[in-house]
Amino acid sequence: MINDSRLNIYLSVNNREQILKIPVPPPEFSVSKPHSNGVFETVSAGQLNLIGTEQLKAISWSSFFPVRDYPFLRDRNDKAWGYLYTIDVWYEQKLPMRLIITGTPINMACTIDDFQYKIKQDGDMWYSISLSEIKLI
Repeated sequence: MINDSRLNIYLSVNNREQILKIPVPPPEFSVSKPHSNGVFETVSAGQLNLIGTEQLKAISWSSFFPVRDYPFLRDRNDKAWGYLYTIDVWYEQKLPMRLIITGTPINMACTIDDFQYKIKQDGDMWYSISLSEIKLI
């Protein structure tokens, strides 16, 4: 569990023209760093595992966008629907984003792979988001 008061999550587009600070950092996030290893069957040595190249990193987390002002919020610039609208616009416009997680070495260009949300009875919007690294060439 991440319990660091310095940890903040930022998403931005167009060289920080628009910045979204996640109001409620998740208790944890997942990072995937796959490799394209290959397993080959040989006649005499059996199976060989050849180390491949590093593939694109992926990060995902779940949290919520609040509809009211909680004392633990890291950002109070918007409410649930405003945060959702910003992410939806970036997603629909296929804009590459920059993800920065303070207190960690994570600072990467990325795209949204999946964004799901549900509205609870109290009005708060719980969501999960999956992002994949992009290489800017």
